[in-house]
Amino acid sequence: MSTAELNVAVAREATEGSQTGSRVKGLTHKAYLNGCASLLDAVVKGGVVAVVTPLVVSGLGSSLFGVWQILGRLIVYMQAADGRPTQALKWVIANRSLVDEDEVKRRHVGSALCVWLLFLPVLIAMSGLLVWISPYMAKVPPQMYATVRITCSLLVVNFLLIQLISLPESVLRGMNLGYKRMGWQAALNIVGGALTVGALYIGSGLIGLAAGQVILASFTGVLFLVLVKKYVPWFGMARPFFSEVRSFLTLSFWWFAWTAVSKFLLASDILILGMVASSSDVATYTLSSFAGTTLLSLVTIVLGAVTPGLGGVIGQKQFERAAELRNEMLRVSWLILAAAGSTILLWNQSFIYLWVGPQHYSGFWANLLVVLMMVQLIFIRNDSYVIDLSLQLRKKVLMAVVAAIISIGLSALLIPRLGIAGLCLGMILGRLVLTISYPSIISKQLVRSTRPDITAVMRPAAVLILMFVISAYVGRILLAESWFIWALGSCLSFALALGVGLIGGLDRQSRNTIFKRLAMLRTLLAG
Repeated sequence: MSTAELNVAVAREATEGSQTGSRVKGLTHKAYLNGCASLLDAVVKGGVVAVVTPLVVSGLGSSLFGVWQILGRLIVYMQAADGRPTQALKWVIANRSLVDEDEVKRRHVGSALCVWLLFLPVLIAMSGLLVWISPYMAKVPPQMYATVRITCSLLVVNFLLIQLISLPESVLRGMNLGYKRMGWQAALNIVGGALTVGALYIGSGLIGLAAGQVILASFTGVLFLVLVKKYVPWFGMARPFFSEVRSFLTLSFWWFAWTAVSKFLLASDILILGMVASSSDVATYTLSSFAGTTLLSLVTIVLGAVTPGLGGVIGQKQFERAAELRNEMLRVSWLILAAAGSTILLWNQSFIYLWVGPQHYSGFWANLLVVLMMVQLIFIRNDSYVIDLSLQLRKKVLMAVVAAIISIGLSALLIPRLGIAGLCLGMILGRLVLTISYPSIISKQLVRSTRPDITAVMRPAAVLILMFVISAYVGRILLAESWFIWALGSCLSFALALGVGLIGGLDRQSRNTIFKRLAMLRTLLAG
């Protein structure tokens, strides 16, 4: 090789390395911005829920509050009836955003709309069925049937509006631009809280609460339409080819199947508890698991910030890089879970006592099992998102069917004997199917060895179990007498648990990876 050729080769390698570094920094920066936007939304929404929920419990009473929770979960099942084309659109855009031309992307949007119209008759039929059976599912007396059905009908209208919202929202998130909504959606969460308080103030009950949701959905739809028009120049709809609609329909079918199964797997807890036990038990479970549900939302924010960029990497078939990003997701998820889960186990009893009263605390075992259930679910979601980005859903759905059958069956058997703790235990045991099978599916999709690396998980697992056991038993005797003591104790406990998890649960390479990512963020922000 001549000197000139050697110089050209070196220059090319330097350019490619610089471009790779720029792409990594770009993904990190956008992941950071997406995370900040979602975190702001979650913090504001969590604050609104924390303030409004005691008012709703007081205004409706424990029994009607349980009915409101049951109706909300019933509507969740409608997501299985629309074919989930907007969800498929988000992952297709994320996977193909760096590959497809603008006209092709507009045809993806057109394909999503066509599939939604094809599923519309199923959606209408299921809506009517849910409205009719809602009083029986909520176990209300006959004089409440009309009120419950009107409330359920309004929630159906709210659901339909959300489907229209999801079209521009899916494009915005798929293009890795979800952070463009920063601040706006947080403000709408405050509007939603105000609508809820207003409905309680005028004494409109369940119907007023549902009407407030419809108004909020209308405002949210206008917001996302304005944002996507401003930040995604190619946004629009083009007439898709028949082959594209057929391909999209196949993908949407598996999304349809996954959503139907996942609602039984992930959102059936309240319905099973309501049918086997009572609406009052549902209220206690919902309130006691508020902290665990918030933890689930916060970690999902981290995953949601990373996954669009990861989709582009998988779409370009950079499987080694995708595997590295997945491992980072697992490490960060573990660290957050170790710190936040330990804090919840220490202080959740005090939180419930101060927030809504001791009568709504579900007890030691239920508290521990709720946290373990959320931890398991977050790792399942980690792997679920990676499988979604590969656009290969068949095995994921089949494994979920098995897990759903086992979870629901075991929960129904254990609730009469163990109550809320039995519900959590049944869910955990049934979902073990996914905990075991999903990593194997991902390894095959990323063209990696399917042999599980047991040694890599032994240390984090042992440290997590030790932290949770100690926190759970200490939490039995801790009882804060004021919000100030609770807040101070929670912050100090989280910081301590974070340090223990970082030093004790992660090896040096994992710690260095996290520190390098934080340093990269600091450099990007400083620049």
